[in-house]
Amino acid sequence: MAHILSAVSGDITDVVKVERALISVSDKSGIVELCTYLSSQGVELLSTGGTAKKLREEGLTVIDVSEYTQSAECLDGRVKTLHPKVHGGLLAVRGNEQHEKDMAALG
Repeated sequence: MAHILSAVSGDITDVVKVERALISVSDKSGIVELCTYLSSQGVELLSTGGTAKKLREEGLTVIDVSEYTQSAECLDGRVKTLHPKVHGGLLAVRGNEQHEKDMAALG
């Protein structure tokens, strides 16, 4: 399974294998089917609260975001994913040497 990423600037397109997915939704319609497919493709599932509970009830393996980041949720569970290990992967520019070093250091 791959996802097409475009560089922040330029015409370079890269195909990157999806290794991990962050799943957190309020409407759970279709989420089990989506995550079953992702899991069948070898994608590691990260999730939060009720979404993680629903996926586990359906037999899927899920890693809690707080376990992945080693940071507890706060503000009544409203802050779960605001962490460099999550947003670093979203905002980093592949091919940027410093970004690559930073991501490697964060794990």
